[in-house]
Amino acid sequence: MIMLSVNGRQVEVDHGTSLLDAAKAAGVHIPTLCYYPGLPAHAVCRMCLVEIEGTQNPQPACHVLAKDGDVVETDTQALQSFRQANAEWLLARHPNDCMRCEVNGACQLQRLVSENQWEERWPKVPAGPTGASECLSTDHTSPSIWRDLSKCIECGLCADVCGEAVQQQHIIGFANRGFDRRPVTVFDQPLGDTNCISCGQCTLVCPVGALIEAPHWHDVLHTLDSGRRVSVVQVAPATRVAISEEFGLKPGTVSTGRLINALRQLGFDYVFDTNFAADLTIMEEGSELLARIEAGTRLPLFTSCCPGWVNWVELNRPDLLPYLSTTKSPQQMHGAIAKRSGFARSLGPDFANGKTEPYVVSVMPCTAKKDEAVRPGMSGDVDRVLTTRELARMIRSRGIAFGALAEDGQFDSPLGESTGAAQIFGASGGVMEAMVRTVSHLKGADDALSLEWESLRGVRDGVKSATIPGIGTVAVCNGIAAAQRMLDKEDWRKEFIAIEVMACVGGCLGGGGEPKSMDPDILQKRAKAIYGVDAKAPRRSSYENADVQALYASELGKPNSPAALELLHTHYAARHSQRSLLMRFLDCVDRRDGAAAASLFHPDGIWSTASAFGVIKGAEEIEAFIDSILPPRMHGVKYARHQMETASNTDDLTVLAPDGSRSSFHMTVSTLNGEGQSRMAIKNLTRTVL
Repeated sequence: MIMLSVNGRQVEVDHGTSLLDAAKAAGVHIPTLCYYPGLPAHAVCRMCLVEIEGTQNPQPACHVLAKDGDVVETDTQALQSFRQANAEWLLARHPNDCMRCEVNGACQLQRLVSENQWEERWPKVPAGPTGASECLSTDHTSPSIWRDLSKCIECGLCADVCGEAVQQQHIIGFANRGFDRRPVTVFDQPLGDTNCISCGQCTLVCPVGALIEAPHWHDVLHTLDSGRRVSVVQVAPATRVAISEEFGLKPGTVSTGRLINALRQLGFDYVFDTNFAADLTIMEEGSELLARIEAGTRLPLFTSCCPGWVNWVELNRPDLLPYLSTTKSPQQMHGAIAKRSGFARSLGPDFANGKTEPYVVSVMPCTAKKDEAVRPGMSGDVDRVLTTRELARMIRSRGIAFGALAEDGQFDSPLGESTGAAQIFGASGGVMEAMVRTVSHLKGADDALSLEWESLRGVRDGVKSATIPGIGTVAVCNGIAAAQRMLDKEDWRKEFIAIEVMACVGGCLGGGGEPKSMDPDILQKRAKAIYGVDAKAPRRSSYENADVQALYASELGKPNSPAALELLHTHYAARHSQRSLLMRFLDCVDRRDGAAAASLFHPDGIWSTASAFGVIKGAEEIEAFIDSILPPRMHGVKYARHQMETASNTDDLTVLAPDGSRSSFHMTVSTLNGEGQSRMAIKNLTRTVL
């Protein structure tokens, strides 16, 4: 231990403690912009400069380690003057757009200006010197993440978290030097054209509004305000813990009842629990695993409930697609059930006849869920996805005193019942532990096994494993970087029978849409709360969910039945492949989106329909045909959707039509160039009836 003085306060800290942490231990606040717990300290913003007795120049507290006997001053007049001058430089290059900014009220730069009464009394200057290279500034091409580099303060946190320090995706990095330094994507491409997996960790660490989740809350609020549609909301397990932090409650506070009451005050007609579908996911995925074990094929099974992980496989390792579970995520299962099952029919004749459908919203800890909601084969089942942070904005916007709400709210039936196994989906290892509980039961071994598998828990370990008697060894990859390291070797093919992968460290508890926190132990606190809910649950295994059992009895039959496969399972394709292009096109046809379908074709493209409609030539004619000639789409339970015949064969272009008929497609493609970008377009699409 070492002893030092901070602003006259004596404090004792461990060797290796930074001056910033030493100041915190002494109860002294030092302002920061570029600091984030767990990421490298680069001392870019210079806001945390402090004076150390015997040192000539001020030193960055985030980067310099405390030494025994240090005498540190954090608030001298010289330091305060420097911080004001530094803020003037930042604000001169920053847009005065707080009123419209998505992070208004949660921006660290805005907070510093407000706390210190730094007024804007200087002329605006360009972001770089005259003649400097221009970078893409505003980018809304990703369905999950928006970028606005005019708000960037060059702190480097996004490059760190996307790079070697955490995710190791390297989608964002720095270009240029000095005054012209900017965090940009690879080759300055639009984010939607990169290999970004939409994990959103960059939005989680960004201290300003340069990187945000694609905002959906405005549309949700307007729809609720109009009262024209029956509205349904589902709530993910990690959100009911983390949202407490947005309203000043102690980290780890479980606010399920408060959250339900807040959602009702916002105007939702039905408040359901995503955990219902998590239990359903386990029934489907566990049965799929047992079937693969019995057949001895496509093992190990990789979980598929994390869309960031699925994106990574489709982008980087399409050879792994046959190993992915075909089960939809709980979000998408819940959306499909809410729109296309008995619940929707119960809402009235217009819903049962396909004339309308409920407006389905999900509240998720994850930005990639926005991406998932528009995937081919699943788009439309969830209308809008809100992150935990977005829901907090909605609640504040309506003046709801969240902390004062009663903790007595109850989920609606029948899509609100859940077990403890579903609750732990929010933590890294939770999906695998939940599956072990049910698979053990289905194998007849549950009486001899513990419900709790501590070796699969933890928010910091990279790869965790456990051997399940009578089943085999399973693994958990905590973060996409851990998965990449595991997959670099071939041992996993023989060592494991099932592998859970979560793209974010800590699982959904550390998702890109969760509240921003500077607490280095925040994941542990959230995890403790989630496992506490499980421990107190009256039913702790998914097969015990009575409403899930009733759904199988009334509509699905049994797990992995034809009805379950149609409603609860999905298909995959390597990105930029012909199969992916075909799936996107068929999705546009099903949704009757002629413009989107035409955009996938070459302007002179040809579509041979093998039907009475014959051959349609030209993208404009294809758009007009889909919009005007095809019968209007039905909604909800009557919605007709094409499906690929095989789940993950990257070369198979065989399709099952809504009427059950089979067709194969042949495609030729060409490359279109424009505005510095190139894309693959369909030149000729020929259908053959089988």
